[in-house]
Amino acid sequence: MNPWLLVIPTYNEAENLPPLLKALFALPKQGFPPVHVLVVDDNSPDGTGQLAERLRERYPGLYVLHRPGKQGLGRAYVAGFHWAFERGYPVIGQMDADFSHEPRYLPAMARALEKADLVIGSRYVPGGGVDRHWAWYRKALSAWGNFYARTILSLPVRDVTGGYRLWRASLLRRLPWDRIDAQGYAFQIETLYTAYRLGARVREVPIYFPDRRQGRSKLSLAVQLEAAWRVWWMRWLYRDLHPPLP
Repeated sequence: MNPWLLVIPTYNEAENLPPLLKALFALPKQGFPPVHVLVVDDNSPDGTGQLAERLRERYPGLYVLHRPGKQGLGRAYVAGFHWAFERGYPVIGQMDADFSHEPRYLPAMARALEKADLVIGSRYVPGGGVDRHWAWYRKALSAWGNFYARTILSLPVRDVTGGYRLWRASLLRRLPWDRIDAQGYAFQIETLYTAYRLGARVREVPIYFPDRRQGRSKLSLAVQLEAAWRVWWMRWLYRDLHPPLP
């Protein structure tokens, strides 16, 4: 069986990376397909990229893509996805490095992919949830952002901003990468919306979304504002996308 690839953007994740990789490379023992991991590092000041290089001696399926500086989450994923396209991976996953996307959900997501083109680890379907220690305004902002985007774009998905995903490469290749240039939440919305417009079969698997284990959140007000206005732009920009997947 050809290995699947998990793409993980990093910026100052040196504390989280070793335990995360240990958990990911143990997944085949739990019935998950053979896995490779691509760390896309934006020249982290804490040495995450150099640490990843050293960890390659322990994990032959680990690869590292170094970028010259912090260029945004969306561009990190685009670079990782195109790296995967060139190497012919059949399934490409995306996840955060901070354990807010817990590896234990990946086997269930893999089973769901058997009847889907895209599977989302979802906080907002029955059985899912977010950290109980989140402040009320953070919970409200997340829930409102999802409601806002899925309503404007008529998306039949509960967690449209979630970044824990497994994609069939055949779908991911078809996305209009010459147009997609959003960052942060907006990138997650934009890739989901274009996939939906192309007729993708999308399924959601419930996950519990804890707060990050180490380090600080990189979510900024600018990222949130981009998501708010860009959903209206998406409605116009992708009005021509309608052919169903073969």
